[in-house]
Amino acid sequence: MERKRVLITGAAGFLGSHLCDRFIKEGYHVIGMDNLITGDLANIEHLFKLENFEFYNHDVSKFVHVPGELDYILHFASPASPIDYLKIPIQTLKVGSLGIHNLLGLARVKKARIIIASTSEVYGDPNVNPQPEEYWGNVNPVGPRGVYDEAKRFQEAMTMAYHTFHGVETRIVRIFNTYGPRMRLNDGRVLPAFIGQALRGEDLTVFGDGTQTRSFCYVDDLVEGIYRLLMSDYAYPVNIGNPDEITIGQFAEEIIKLTGTTQKVIYKPLPQDDPKQRRPDITKAKELLGWEPKVNRAEGLKITYEYFKSLSKEQLEKIEHKDFSNYNKK
Repeated sequence: MERKRVLITGAAGFLGSHLCDRFIKEGYHVIGMDNLITGDLANIEHLFKLENFEFYNHDVSKFVHVPGELDYILHFASPASPIDYLKIPIQTLKVGSLGIHNLLGLARVKKARIIIASTSEVYGDPNVNPQPEEYWGNVNPVGPRGVYDEAKRFQEAMTMAYHTFHGVETRIVRIFNTYGPRMRLNDGRVLPAFIGQALRGEDLTVFGDGTQTRSFCYVDDLVEGIYRLLMSDYAYPVNIGNPDEITIGQFAEEIIKLTGTTQKVIYKPLPQDDPKQRRPDITKAKELLGWEPKVNRAEGLKITYEYFKSLSKEQLEKIEHKDFSNYNKK
């Protein structure tokens, strides 16, 4: 029996690589695509020896060609950390606009179902907590985070247009804070930042007064939610995340306890437009997909900490992920 074929963009990234693993496990032929601007081949090198995995080093903001049949497309290509998208704002906007246009066109030609990675950032700095899918958000389109927020909002609008106008089978997942092995230690997000600081013997940096909240979902739970949504018949956005909310101040204390470090917490000013609250309303995911997170934070953090502890000293000390200067000439 011929394997079903799936294209995963952003395949060498944190989420993309875990999705590659899941679809390989489910028996698919997986085509990974990534321009490696923020991704890392180390995340998927274990798949290269497999017959049912192939990889293309390609920027989806340019024309995308995949020979042969395609059953599913997962568009997960995008810088996802504030440090990245503030350094490569144009590329962030392009992958959410030109990139989605190319992939929706490919889905239409191949008659493939496509799921796009949207984000809780479409809600901006929310006035409603928790955030249901019906909430339209509080986003500053010209603020520093606008390049990411608006790229994702445009991506949703373009996806719905292809669904309603061309009849393309589309799915939209709004992803909330996710963590687990293969996160980049220096990507600017709070969890790897705290663990990295703890492992390096540095003080933990909290931006703002520490009362802002986040909700952390373990990566295996998220991948399960994405898989179920892709296989469902629901075309509108669905939140996938863990509604267990915690303040950043409390979270810093959890990391100190987990790592057994003796450093103190220091406070710095909150960046512009940084959301004060982030918590998903997952009623739809429960009702439509029978999904809810299974891995509690203590368990997930333990696994993630073990992963970060296994990194080399060189990886641990590496503060700057990449030099983006070549990309910024484009």
